[in-house]
Amino acid sequence: MQRGLIHLSHFFLWLLIGQSSAELPMCKESDYHFEYTECDVLGSRWRVAIPNKADTCTGLPDPVKGTQCTFSCSEGEFLDMQKQQCQKCAAGTYSLGTGVAFDEWDSLPSGFVTHGVNTNNDDVRTDCSNSTWTPKGDHIASNTNECTSTLSYAVSLKKPGVVSFEYFYPENGIYFEFYVQNDQCQSTETASRWMKISENKWSKYAVELSTGNNVLYWRTITYTVQGSAVKPVMLRNIGISGVAYTSECFHCKPGTHSAKPGSARCTPCPAGTYSNKGATVCHECERGKYAEAGSGSCKPRPACTNSDYFYTHTPCDSKGKTQLMYKWNEPKICSETVKGAVRLPASGNKQTCPPCNPGFFVTNSSSCEPCDKGFYSNGTACTKCPAGTEPEVGFEYKWWNTMPKNMQSTAFRREFGNSEHSTAWEVAGEYVYTIPGDRDTDYMMLTLSVPGYRLPQSMVRDSETTEMSKITFVFETRCTADCKFYFLAGYNQWNNDVVEHWTGSNSKQSYSYVIQSNSTASFTWTFQRTEEFSVERKYSTDVAKIYSIHITNVIGGVASHCRHCALSSAKAGSTCVPCPAGHYITGTGVCKSCPPNTFIRADQPVGEAACVQCGPNTERNKAHTACLSDCTLDVQTKGGVLHYDFTPLANVTGLHGSPRFTSRGLKYFQRFNFGLCGKEGRVPATCVDNVTESGKEVKGYVCQSTVVPSDIRSQTVVSSQPFIIGDTLIGVTTETTLSSISSPNQLFPSASGLPDVIFYYKSSETTQACKQGRSATIRLRCDPTATAKDLITLPSNCSEGTCDGCTFHFLWVNQHACPLCTKNHYREIVSACIQGIQRTTYVWQQPLQCHGGESLPAQKVNACVTLDFWLKLGVSTGTIAAVLLISLSCYFWKKTRKLEYKYSKLMMNSGGKECELPTADSCAIMEGEDAEDDVMFLTKKSFFSKMKSFPRERTSDGFDSVPLKSSSSHQQREEEDSDDA
Repeated sequence: MQRGLIHLSHFFLWLLIGQSSAELPMCKESDYHFEYTECDVLGSRWRVAIPNKADTCTGLPDPVKGTQCTFSCSEGEFLDMQKQQCQKCAAGTYSLGTGVAFDEWDSLPSGFVTHGVNTNNDDVRTDCSNSTWTPKGDHIASNTNECTSTLSYAVSLKKPGVVSFEYFYPENGIYFEFYVQNDQCQSTETASRWMKISENKWSKYAVELSTGNNVLYWRTITYTVQGSAVKPVMLRNIGISGVAYTSECFHCKPGTHSAKPGSARCTPCPAGTYSNKGATVCHECERGKYAEAGSGSCKPRPACTNSDYFYTHTPCDSKGKTQLMYKWNEPKICSETVKGAVRLPASGNKQTCPPCNPGFFVTNSSSCEPCDKGFYSNGTACTKCPAGTEPEVGFEYKWWNTMPKNMQSTAFRREFGNSEHSTAWEVAGEYVYTIPGDRDTDYMMLTLSVPGYRLPQSMVRDSETTEMSKITFVFETRCTADCKFYFLAGYNQWNNDVVEHWTGSNSKQSYSYVIQSNSTASFTWTFQRTEEFSVERKYSTDVAKIYSIHITNVIGGVASHCRHCALSSAKAGSTCVPCPAGHYITGTGVCKSCPPNTFIRADQPVGEAACVQCGPNTERNKAHTACLSDCTLDVQTKGGVLHYDFTPLANVTGLHGSPRFTSRGLKYFQRFNFGLCGKEGRVPATCVDNVTESGKEVKGYVCQSTVVPSDIRSQTVVSSQPFIIGDTLIGVTTETTLSSISSPNQLFPSASGLPDVIFYYKSSETTQACKQGRSATIRLRCDPTATAKDLITLPSNCSEGTCDGCTFHFLWVNQHACPLCTKNHYREIVSACIQGIQRTTYVWQQPLQCHGGESLPAQKVNACVTLDFWLKLGVSTGTIAAVLLISLSCYFWKKTRKLEYKYSKLMMNSGGKECELPTADSCAIMEGEDAEDDVMFLTKKSFFSKMKSFPRERTSDGFDSVPLKSSSSHQQREEEDSDDA
């Protein structure tokens, strides 16, 4: 056991005490021990005697010069402080020489410290004082709650050394790190503080240590929010080198032994033997008893029961026959001779073998071999795929006479790190099932490994294709206890994530899982009968059965059928009939184009039915495999067409849900990422797992992950459990229902008269709860005053964004969700004419319900005429009009008088005869009919009228015109002359 060092000043203090204790008895060798003082600048030190108890004896040996500080012992040796020489450890003991080892964990070894602290500093109600590392005999286990549990050990090294340990880190539901700090509390540089998930049952880890003080830290914290228990991290066999020497050897623990002196380690006892502490040999168990490997005692063999054997089918022999056989569980610990023990049942009769699995054929030796490339099989004979088709490769297992080569069965015992069982699942013809284990708590694991995936050449993988492969299996569980059945997917058997789990008895059912990445190359089915630890097996009859497993698009797989090449042109060397993108193959092998704006989906029937119509306001991509939105939209309303442009919202954004807490107070959030829309080559929304080395990520339009705020690994948050919500765009519309997906208005009430634009998405990945897959709706609502770009909210009555766990709803209030502004969104205001200037101003209609688009026109300034000008113009015009009106009135009055005179004159000349007018003297009608009148009334006219009449009486030849008189006028004139005479 390592001893601490004391300072030289302690030595002088002890001499002083010894002088005052002369009356005490003389010290014996058992009353004290030796230690070295600290090294001085010359590398020297002193050996001093230290009493085991103070004030019990006197007469300690005098200090003597010690060994040089560079002195050390080899493995299997210890330093005899009395002689200051290295001695070999006796048989039954061991030592590391320049190091210490900790392999017994009945209690916490001296020097180790463990404590638990609250991760959430703002939640003081959580008590973490009992969340510590717990010794479990041959290992020490971490806590499994949300508290941070730390195990530490301080050691002072005289030369550079190494710390090594074995750990079991079974799942990513718990975070585990190891780091070293020096005496200045500075973390040493290591490859990674983040420990990897165990790739086998126990992983080994080693880190170099520097000379001086070193503090080793093992720290864990559980961050799962599923509510289910997680497996703890386990440590064992911690060894530290570089301490220069050890002053004693360590006894071999029970179940191990060291036969020779000078051993550096102890050897475990084989099965059927046992040993006590410090043993040099292992002893055989008595008859009727047994012991597992590394046991410290033997146990009586129990009577054999039906749980101690299992049944299986033998491989087909050369005659095509198989046989049902019974076998004892290995290693066999039960006894057939004890009273009440059962015997192993006899093997059954030979029967005809079932056909091979699809994609295989029966050889002459009755074994099953895979078909060649380009062929398919239903399990009997291989057939070449016809023209216009291609083999759909994968693996389909539905007959279980032998375990497939790419499947492995193992049993794992959590409590002790491993199990004696070499197998956990056995074939039974029509299914594969779990056999009884050593413990009811054992994990019965069946693992399928694949090299990778390749899409069929008829499916051109692009940014919109998220399904790389799909695995489907049919299973059944029958349990009398709280059994659990897990399905895991990941890198390998020991580095995977729980995809789904079932509890208790489950009827025969099917489950499918979509594979999105080539990194998912391992699938594990795990069955645990109970978590209740008991030495006795109570639930051995509880069983899980898998009837069939089918995985598609596997590299190196076989084909059970051929598919029509309906999606794209085939590459060179393919058996497909080449077809352009967007074409399907008819029954006669002719390529025919799909209708406009349709795309071809692989899970649709062949022929024209494979053409799927794009949703509203979407267009198919170039590969004709999906529909996209270019982030623009036109909506017809009563007031006209509204034009939308969501391009500013196309970038990936996110949303944190409200904080939630587990039962132990661990705070966590649901993180949603969105990629609203975009053309070819858009950046999808991505959710990742940054806790484990797997780095699982999903991509699509909408995804979710669980985020836990923490200071672990120098990160603000850790993200885990990502899953896709929407990887396909269904359509964009203002309707509240599309393709059986509903977005009720009551989820997000609105007082605005402007309709919301809703994006509809769907995921092809199904779960036990969402058998039709998940879906999502993103409702865009206009708010021109919103300045935050990512103002996204969840329904008030569904805090997690979903009320049923399958359909998620989001409201995005944004100014870019408004229609583009047009002329209909503003009006003009014309001002009065002031000093010859008139202004026209444009203002928005209120309330404003648009953004972007056309801007308000600039103010217009025009010249104008004032009211004074028009008033003056009106007065002048009125005056002129009045003068003209008076002149016209005078003229027409004068004209009327003339007409009256002519009429009177005619009446007088008629001679009083009615209806008879005077006869005209001449037929000529002279111009200027009123000439006579003018002459007769010349004397009565004004000067202006007279002057006007003179030129009218003169003819164009210069002579005066002589008007012709009528006969009556002439007669009248004669009568007047006679009267004068």
